[in-house]
Amino acid sequence: MRILSGVQSSGRLHIGNYYGAIRQFVQLQEEGEAFFFIANYHSLTSLRDPKLAEAYTREAAMAYLSLGLDPKKAVLFRQSDVREVLELYWLLGTVVPVANLERATSYKDKIAKGISADFGLFAYPVLMAADILLYSPDVVPVGKDQIQHIEFARDWAVKFNLTYVPGYDPQDPEGKEKGHAPGLLKLPAARVQEDTATVPGVDGQKMSKSYGNTIELFGEEKDIKKRIMGIKTDSTAVESPKPTENAPLYDLLKLMVPPEQFPEVDASWRAGGKGYGDYKKLLLATYLEAFAPARKRYAELANDPAELERILADGADRARAEAARLMQRVRRAMGVP
Repeated sequence: MRILSGVQSSGRLHIGNYYGAIRQFVQLQEEGEAFFFIANYHSLTSLRDPKLAEAYTREAAMAYLSLGLDPKKAVLFRQSDVREVLELYWLLGTVVPVANLERATSYKDKIAKGISADFGLFAYPVLMAADILLYSPDVVPVGKDQIQHIEFARDWAVKFNLTYVPGYDPQDPEGKEKGHAPGLLKLPAARVQEDTATVPGVDGQKMSKSYGNTIELFGEEKDIKKRIMGIKTDSTAVESPKPTENAPLYDLLKLMVPPEQFPEVDASWRAGGKGYGDYKKLLLATYLEAFAPARKRYAELANDPAELERILADGADRARAEAARLMQRVRRAMGVP
């Protein structure tokens, strides 16, 4: 089974990225042949500072490696190191209906928030489909808000195959029946991460770089402490039981405190007698203990850029080998030399 996942390098990664996605993605390297890429082309729709774009790409790669990705088990590469993705982006785009792009949920959401409606944002789903289809994965792990992207990739793969593969039957996409031909572009299945955590930010909203409410994974310890001690709380008295609804501090404790220890924290929270400051100190200690090994590994990689580049170059070679094989067949089918 081949698995594909990517992470956009548009900012510094935070604990929401870890608990909401990276933790689950890294576990998948034990289930099959895993491909992980740093989506630095995608980040250019919102990130226009070249130095930051380069830095965030390196930081995303270091984060994956620090948090458990094993380059001997999985393929880690930069999106931009496999230029075939841009070729497939265009070739696939020639069969994509504009109406599909106009109803893309992510596009409509961003426009509603006042983000500029440029071509990159509009055509974003086509590049994402090319990212997926280029490596012929069996499954793509996604959150519920990303299901539409997998549906688009499947629909456009079917349309491409119908256009350019004689004998292709959408009811038999692998060409198992006599007289049917398998599609050039494989139809990926979405694996919805039902248990993916929604991580609250320090202000109670969903943790997001765009909201400025994150707790970074690899930030300076003094900055992490400032963020955690500044988590939004109400005016409940020290001696009173604390509310568990709309309580980001409680939710973060529930997420990060080891399961065998949380019942004691929960009982204390509900009984009263401790102030929010005590629980913030507990969360800080939990954070530092949980991410100490990853933060150490991250610092090592930061001090050895040659090793990071070696890992990324090796991953790019392996990814390009897969991409080149597919694109040779795609070009031939479309009559492109």
